[in-house]
Amino acid sequence: MLSIDYQQLLAPIQQFLQCETPVTWLDVAQQPAQLPILLTDHLICELKAAQSAMYLIRRYAVDEQSGEALLQWLKPYEDFTYRQQGDWRALADIKLKKSMIPKADSGFGQELIDKMVLLIKEELHHFYQVLEVMQQYKVPYDKISSSRYAKGLLRHVSTFEPNALVDKLICGAYIEARSCERFAKLAPLLPADIGAFYLSLLRSEARHYQDYLQLAEQIAGDAISERVAFFGKVEAELINAADTDFKFHSGQPLAFSAAVGA
Repeated sequence: MLSIDYQQLLAPIQQFLQCETPVTWLDVAQQPAQLPILLTDHLICELKAAQSAMYLIRRYAVDEQSGEALLQWLKPYEDFTYRQQGDWRALADIKLKKSMIPKADSGFGQELIDKMVLLIKEELHHFYQVLEVMQQYKVPYDKISSSRYAKGLLRHVSTFEPNALVDKLICGAYIEARSCERFAKLAPLLPADIGAFYLSLLRSEARHYQDYLQLAEQIAGDAISERVAFFGKVEAELINAADTDFKFHSGQPLAFSAAVGA
């Protein structure tokens, strides 16, 4: 049972999401045999969250020099994840070495930079923490394919600005909110130390979802409730649809649950 503090933290997220994580997904996720894929995909999700935030800063908020500094910040993490180069322990010492300077013509640049740089720092720290858990449980890192989840959301993004940016921010809010909801549901089902780790992530993930929504509202300059509802429906469909691929954000793993019940 989650504490009252955590329940209050999760309440707005549960209202924001249009569905809960299916029991069929949780049934598979708690199986010890699935822990390696769960941790590995969680690791990659942390990096992808950092990359998405970096893209938003580079695309919409900073000059070319600042953008290059962001690329160099993430490069060792990408080298490890995609090219399996470098020692993961060295990632703990990597820092952003340049202040981000907003474009002169951006009315929202500084706020986007402030929120997204903090998000990147936290996601990269979580990336390292997941690697520590994998080391503890002797889970070797192997490359895996991405789930359909994020692509399924982003394919509905508008093709013109500023609507495209607003839609990307709303998608970011849903990804962070779903992550938070799943961490909370997984915590009591996994080994106690991993459960405690997942609970420790709730506060930052909840803030990330709020930051994305606040930026979307600010940049839109108008009500975004219709787009939020639209992407909420898309997100719920992805979560509830049958999915033969088990990942951290996958849908109902019918093939796995059928095998468990056999």
